[in-house]
Amino acid sequence: MIDPVSTSAGTDTATAAPISVPGTTAQRPARIWEVDFLRGLSIILMVGYHLLFDLGEMAGVGSLLGFTTNLSTRAWVTAQYFFAGLFVVLSGISSTLSRGNTRRALKLIAVAVLVTAATFFFERSSTIHFGILHCLAISILVYSLTLAKASAAACAADGAAVIGLSFVLPLALKNVAIRFDWLLPLGIHSPGYSSFDYFPLVPWLGIFLLGAALGKSVYAGKRSLLPWPLPRTFINLAGRHSLLIYIVHQPIILAVLYLLGLIH
Repeated sequence: MIDPVSTSAGTDTATAAPISVPGTTAQRPARIWEVDFLRGLSIILMVGYHLLFDLGEMAGVGSLLGFTTNLSTRAWVTAQYFFAGLFVVLSGISSTLSRGNTRRALKLIAVAVLVTAATFFFERSSTIHFGILHCLAISILVYSLTLAKASAAACAADGAAVIGLSFVLPLALKNVAIRFDWLLPLGIHSPGYSSFDYFPLVPWLGIFLLGAALGKSVYAGKRSLLPWPLPRTFINLAGRHSLLIYIVHQPIILAVLYLLGLIH
């Protein structure tokens, strides 16, 4: 759960004001340190969360390094939504720093389709139809086509409206029997629906747009908010390659667990 959105070589957009490259007339954008760092932290937490899930559900392991693999506890549910929300907000911020959002969205849609196909063949009953990649892809596309030139206030208002809709819809549909799943992107589905990963546009598009509002206001100058330069870290590196990490981490975890004899 993270901003798995890239502009080149698996790196996400978190660029500041351009800096000159000695010996050339071209300029390249500098990274916004804190955006990369927070995105990297989110993706690392996500990998850890999925490792605990795989250990608990597939290997029957009760805990790892003192952390329970029972992810249904209130603490784990809260933690999951916290770093997922942080990831989506950062994606919204990053979209205000990019000029190629439509291309980024289409690239994510292609990857999301592959994720759907892979999970369909792995476990059909829990296929990922609209996970975080699908949600971010559509959110970026919506932003690119409708709000890229809008003000921060407009993005914030639209984001708040979508989040508000997430409270209104359950009340409006309280006495309606939903027997279909074709409105999954809007958070409307049958009672028995289950999936490994589900992030409907209502409310997550709203959270994304709040991130876009922050990008258009707090990062309007496309510069880091930190007044001093900081060194690159492993966490920042993970933030720059979050899409690649998202794609490969589950196969790697499952392969290691298989080699250790924990799953068959």
